[in-house]
Amino acid sequence: MASRAVRVFHELAETHGGHFTVDQATQAGLTHRMLSYHVRTGELERVAQGVYRWARFPPHPFADVITAVLWAGDNTAASHETALAVYGLADAMPPVIHLTTPRRFRGRRRGVTIHHAPLAATEIRVFNAVPVTTPARTLVDVARSSDPSLAQEAATEAIDQGLLTHRRLWAALDSAPDAERLHTVLGLRPLPADAS
Repeated sequence: MASRAVRVFHELAETHGGHFTVDQATQAGLTHRMLSYHVRTGELERVAQGVYRWARFPPHPFADVITAVLWAGDNTAASHETALAVYGLADAMPPVIHLTTPRRFRGRRRGVTIHHAPLAATEIRVFNAVPVTTPARTLVDVARSSDPSLAQEAATEAIDQGLLTHRRLWAALDSAPDAERLHTVLGLRPLPADAS
């Protein structure tokens, strides 16, 4: 049974830099008793309510962000300036971890800001083991809430690094109710007919 648990820990932890939730472990067939046992043996570390880290994984540079996202639950993603930091854009160094969730969530955690907003599954991806809003969604959020110079720098770098195309960003902005303002904030010029 122990070898099965180790295999399951590895499978669960692989996606998120060594981290997984109690719900994920339960769905994989591990009991609370097994989790408690492996915490006592040092195989697992409880890093937040309902979130564990498998000790065999090396430390992750965004472990605090992964922990916060998993703690907040399904359909949650790192967002705003935190997403910029995960993508390595505009030298973003947010003082708090920003998360966006489309569902009601009342949890509080020191150093974490929760944004309640619609968030489609197509607006979330895993990048560097972190569930994060897509580059286009991130830039829309940052353009709405941050310094325009940070938003413009991040948009330029995202396109230059190939994280998204000018056309994809333009399409994301056009679907927003405040599209004109977002175009202005990000300093985007209209697309020529053959642009990418």
